[in-house]
Amino acid sequence: MTMTKEDYQKDWKENPMRKPKVASLIIHCCVGESGEALERVKKIIESIGEMKTTETRAKRTFREFGIRKDEPIGALVTIRDEKKIMKLIPRLFDVRDNKISKKAFDRDGNFGFGVREHIDIPGTKYDPNLGVTGLDVLFKLERPGYRVKRRFRSPQKIPMRHRITRDEAISFAETELGIIVE
Repeated sequence: MTMTKEDYQKDWKENPMRKPKVASLIIHCCVGESGEALERVKKIIESIGEMKTTETRAKRTFREFGIRKDEPIGALVTIRDEKKIMKLIPRLFDVRDNKISKKAFDRDGNFGFGVREHIDIPGTKYDPNLGVTGLDVLFKLERPGYRVKRRFRSPQKIPMRHRITRDEAISFAETELGIIVE
């Protein structure tokens, strides 16, 4: 049985614990090398996300590319504050004209897209010292009650009936976030 947008909205209204929310927003860029290029990318991501970045490290050595295991090769920022996320969503989707492909959604309801040049994001200015770089933007959706999966004491699996499906995530993105899904 497939549900329509109206069915999902009715379900969310009847039971608020079933309504999804954006749990986190991740802005990520992999440079492929450490050093000055990585520091430039960190400054760019910090200016967009307005938070301190975290380095991502290589999982294994790639001799062809000159990458060693545990060498910092990328940077990301994870934003979990709902107010900051809702403030950033219009800016980030303005790059894509508020449109996203259905293929961008996974089976667990998470979705993401790429930004070719960070200067396409409104409010971001070009700095000749930093240059131009591309980014990945990822959204993680959850329902209330997902803490059961992450808690320290007695973590449990989320039952299938409480997980977010791809169709429900698409409906949430269209109705709550104002995004056109093609």
